[in-house]
Amino acid sequence: MGFCMKELCFAFLGIVLFHGLCSSEEGPNYSFIRQGTSAPAVSYYDYIIIGGGTAGCPLAATLSHNGTVLLLERGSSPYGNPNITSLSAFGRALSDPDPSSPSQRFISEDGVINARARVLGGGSCLNAGFYTRAAADYVRDAGWDGALVNESYGWVEKVVAFEPMMKQWQSAVRDGLLEAGVSPYNGFTYDHLVGTKIGGTIFDSQGRRHTAADLLTYANPTGLTVLLHASVRKILFRTKGKARPRAHAVVFSDASGNTHRAYLKDGPKNEILLSSGAIGSPQLLMLSGIGPADHLMAHNITPVLDQPLVGQGMSDNPMNAIFVPSPVPVEVSLIQVVGITPFGSYIEAASGENFAGDGGYRHDFGMFSPKIGQLSTVPPKQRTSVALSRAISAMEALDPVAFRGGFILEKIMGPISTGHLELRNKDPNDNPIVTFNYFKHPQDLQRCVDGLKVIETVIESKAFSQFRYDSLSLPTLINMTANAPVNMLPKHTNVSTSLEQFCKDTVMTIWHYHGGCQVGRVVDSEYRVLGVDALRVIDGSTFNYSPGTNPQATVMMLGRYMGVKILKERFGTDKLND
Repeated sequence: MGFCMKELCFAFLGIVLFHGLCSSEEGPNYSFIRQGTSAPAVSYYDYIIIGGGTAGCPLAATLSHNGTVLLLERGSSPYGNPNITSLSAFGRALSDPDPSSPSQRFISEDGVINARARVLGGGSCLNAGFYTRAAADYVRDAGWDGALVNESYGWVEKVVAFEPMMKQWQSAVRDGLLEAGVSPYNGFTYDHLVGTKIGGTIFDSQGRRHTAADLLTYANPTGLTVLLHASVRKILFRTKGKARPRAHAVVFSDASGNTHRAYLKDGPKNEILLSSGAIGSPQLLMLSGIGPADHLMAHNITPVLDQPLVGQGMSDNPMNAIFVPSPVPVEVSLIQVVGITPFGSYIEAASGENFAGDGGYRHDFGMFSPKIGQLSTVPPKQRTSVALSRAISAMEALDPVAFRGGFILEKIMGPISTGHLELRNKDPNDNPIVTFNYFKHPQDLQRCVDGLKVIETVIESKAFSQFRYDSLSLPTLINMTANAPVNMLPKHTNVSTSLEQFCKDTVMTIWHYHGGCQVGRVVDSEYRVLGVDALRVIDGSTFNYSPGTNPQATVMMLGRYMGVKILKERFGTDKLND
């Protein structure tokens, strides 16, 4: 297929007047989205992308201008679902136990309850919305082209990024961080800079979420097919007579259980692109025969390539939070401000009750609700279904005044601590076994302690004074008594909880897990899977460290960035500069 000048300008410069194209609550009317049940038994494409998430959508939109692209998403569409699109309903999708919900809960071997996306747009449909770029040294260390990185971020930002509307509580946290010495003040910026800043958000001024699925607005509708409820079971390889295995097809199932095969068209540049995230990508590589040979054979999977590093290097940025009861009402807010400390801890905040949209309030603590698994009242391995039920009942019995306030959280950069992923069984829709080893490395624990000390200074700052009870110091909040407005934390009988113990006992996820298919270990610098041909992994599973304070911007950027690079490889630099 030729690469005409009109397509070049659209695909590579990203010049488009987007805001206004998606004014409907139901979102854009994409003609190329279909149910998996509509797929033929056999089909052929130039590119097959597995996973319509935060990286898969921008990747598909870019490649669709110069090839036929099949994007396979195991979940549903985010459009028309208010639990996804509305800020006021944050947490509902994460707490929905239905097997077809946009969120699939999993519990790591550490005992921390987590979630993986199951929806077109991926984690950008479920998260707290904070948008920030990776640091300049992260881009340099990754070996990325800085100019193309900036162009790719800009391409994303035209569609999904906004400046948040700052109100009193978030402003008090910002000013408290500055009083605490987390400086300089960098104002509103997408850039990752040491100090305090207001970051971007994917929620617009009306509280509507914009997701990676919105980036499909950039797509060439004649070059793209998106199939929903299409769960890939394995990648097929040609091995006979070949020096290296070559990916050439995928097998997927639709919602009715019917099996389909999609093949790559003949051509040396056609590829399968795996974008199923840090849980799904290493899992699917193993199910397809790429992984530790002994582990694969234990599950009756014939090895295509013995690759013991698949599933290694799994990390999740640990989060610890302090609930600060307020004597006055506070606004509903998700993450808007961040304090980026020089010692590697990030301070953020969320506040208020979640408005239910039916004239009343749901006392859910937003992103810290036990309904979504964020339970800090017992240590991780004690967070059973019974413990969750008890916490929810206790929460619902509290006086509404107990919910007046907000959380100030810290999370650590990196992290340095890592774990691993293994198969549980051969069903791609089941969760694999994941271990993150939170705080295994002592530097991670020290960063948590140092971050909590900054939070203490913020709480005690003059700027934050109207939103705290003077009698509730940080030690009191950590070791709360029954007389306190709300009791959220684990207790140790007759022992005052140290900050180190608090970090270990109250650790939660902020849904930034990554690793499992890392660059230099499983994929090369161009994200090609080492040891096989025509297969790349493009998503957060390739990260050694989580980029920026929040990774979604960089994952979306990476999808666009690699789409552009793949097309440049295919057509040549001179062709692109015509």
